[in-house]
Amino acid sequence: MSAFSNIPPQAVLPLGVYDLEELQRNAALADQRLLRADFDDVHDKTGVLARLAGAFGLPAHFGGNLDALYDCITDLKPTDPAEHPGFAVILQNLPGEPGLPVAERDALLDVFRDAADFFFDQQIAFRVFYSVRPRA
Repeated sequence: MSAFSNIPPQAVLPLGVYDLEELQRNAALADQRLLRADFDDVHDKTGVLARLAGAFGLPAHFGGNLDALYDCITDLKPTDPAEHPGFAVILQNLPGEPGLPVAERDALLDVFRDAADFFFDQQIAFRVFYSVRPRA
């Protein structure tokens, strides 16, 4: 039984309760496209968006804002061919306050929640796991 069998196909969840290596393994076993970004050296929203653009291979026209992030994420395609198409997204070490205030982090995670709703309508799994770096 995979770790994904107990996780809804569309979810945005804290990473802390899951084993990172197991999630990555299960993504590969389930033919899920793995999107991973580590923000260990990023300190603000601008840096977070830039890291996401690079890590996810977003197009050059990515506007560097949350609306553009949603548009680019929902344009992504799952691994082809996949028996169970979907995405496993891992966002590690998002900056905490003061660099990324709670309201800005919530708005960022809302983009991923909205994307999960979009992929639900497409019958494509979209699971997001995130962690927040403790305050320095």
